[in-house]
Amino acid sequence: MSATTAEERRTPPAAATRAADSMRTHGRLLRLTFRSTAFLVTDLLRGRLPLKEVLVQAWFYFSVSALPAVLVALPLGVVIAVQVGSMTDSVGANSMAGAVGGMGVMQQIAPLAAALLIGGAGGSAIAADLASRTIRDEIDALRTMGIDPHQRLVAPRILAMLLVAPMLSVLIILMSVIASFAVASLGQGVAPGSYWLSFGSFASVTDLVVCLLKAAVFGFLVAVISSQRGLEARGGPKGVADAVNAAVVLGILACMIANLFITQVVLMFVPMRFL
Repeated sequence: MSATTAEERRTPPAAATRAADSMRTHGRLLRLTFRSTAFLVTDLLRGRLPLKEVLVQAWFYFSVSALPAVLVALPLGVVIAVQVGSMTDSVGANSMAGAVGGMGVMQQIAPLAAALLIGGAGGSAIAADLASRTIRDEIDALRTMGIDPHQRLVAPRILAMLLVAPMLSVLIILMSVIASFAVASLGQGVAPGSYWLSFGSFASVTDLVVCLLKAAVFGFLVAVISSQRGLEARGGPKGVADAVNAAVVLGILACMIANLFITQVVLMFVPMRFL
C-alpha cells in the first residue's frame, strides 16, 4: 500500500504532463521560427536562397487559392453592398456607400479572408508535404547529409507565403469592391461618381498598407505553424492527416488572435477618420 502510494506520488499528474508537453511544443515552434527566419535573411543577403523553390511554392499556393479567393470575394462584396446600402439609405447617405464598404473590405475582410484561404489551402499543403517527407524519413536523411531542413525546406516556404498572402488580399479587395460597386450602382441607384468619390475620400493608402502587412503576418504564422506540425508528424499516414488538421486549425486560430492584436495597435496609432 505504501509502495503504491509512493509510486503515485512520483508520477506527475496528467494535467502537469500536458502542460509540460505544451510548453515544449511552443519552445520548438519558437526555435523553428527564429532559425528559419535567420536562415531566410542570411541566405537572401548572401544570394544562396533557392529562388526556384520559392517561386514553385509561391505559384502552387497562389494557384490553389486564387479561384477560391475570387469565389469568396464576390459574395462578400454583394453582402457588403446590400448591408451598407440598406444602412446608408435609411439615414439618407447613399453617397457614402463606397466609403463604408471600401473601409470594411480593406481593414478587416480582405486580410481575414486571405488568412482563411492560406490557412486552409496553403497551410494544409505545407503540412502535408513536410509530414510526408518526415514519415518517409527524408528529413532524417537531410540531417544525416548535413542539410538543415529549416534552411532548405522551411525558409523558402515562409518567403513564398509572405509573397502570396498580400497578393491574395489585393485580389480579394479588387473583386469585393467591384462586386459592391456593381450592386450599389445597378441595384441601389447609387451614382457611380459618388461611390468612387466617397471610396477615394475615406480609403487611404494607410489602410492598404495595414491590410498588406496583416496578410504578410498571417502568411508568416501559417507557414511556421504548418512547417512545425509537418516536421513533427509521427505514426504513418494517420500522422500526416493529424498534422494537416492541426496545422489548419492552429494556423487560422493564430491569425484571428494576431488580427485582434494588430487591429488594437493600429487603432492606437492610426485613429479612424470620419471626415
